[in-house]
Amino acid sequence: MNYQIETFKDGQVTAKILESGNLDIKIRGNSYEDLFKIAVIKEAWDAENTTNKTAIATLTIYCLIGQRSDRRFNKGASFDLKVISKFINTMKFDKVSLLHPHSAISLALIDNSYQVAHFKYVEKAYKTIGNPVLVSPDAGAYKTTHEIAEKLNADLVPSNKVRVNGVPVISIQGNVKGKECLIVDDLADGGRTFKLLAQELKSQGASNVFLYVTHAQFNYGFDELKETIDHIYCTNSFKNIDNDYVTQFEVI
Repeated sequence: MNYQIETFKDGQVTAKILESGNLDIKIRGNSYEDLFKIAVIKEAWDAENTTNKTAIATLTIYCLIGQRSDRRFNKGASFDLKVISKFINTMKFDKVSLLHPHSAISLALIDNSYQVAHFKYVEKAYKTIGNPVLVSPDAGAYKTTHEIAEKLNADLVPSNKVRVNGVPVISIQGNVKGKECLIVDDLADGGRTFKLLAQELKSQGASNVFLYVTHAQFNYGFDELKETIDHIYCTNSFKNIDNDYVTQFEVI
């Protein structure tokens, strides 16, 4: 590490560059405090490299805050990802890498940004389970899950959720009877949708249902999920989880 971060008692964040040369920041990036840490590190580095035109600065964000707020949801509402992206762009990094962003909007809004694929983590879960059927939870996840299924030579079953009179109705487009299933998605906040999807898969005969998400928040714990999901696989991009019900792959 070529920098040092300090947080004062009042919450102020400050940085110090310890050695010259290229800058490579790797950070969860899932809080506004993380964004300010990035900013003070970059400001200090810029000051140290005013005459060094060959040095480059790269940033890797493992779980970008606000990535699901990728549009203005209601009239008069803020476009949060746009605000966050503008802040990142002011730092002028030569390269910004994002692990499994929620949508391509993040890559479009952040300058010099690239996607870090989550394939190898899904592959680990897939091989650990023993070649399950992959399940895409909605239309938005279908394309990326289809690409993973092709690389793994795995079966893929699409699903979709619609609301009928305010009640979620899940449809499964494939045969899962007697099969183990692995739901693949980018992020779990509470996870209720995954619980309902697993419930529907099992009602159609799935023997076991597992869940993979890259960004594992699980803000309401696991008690409800355990009713229908047999095990969870995820990375530690958002936080570290110490629970036998969860297998985490380390990214940071």
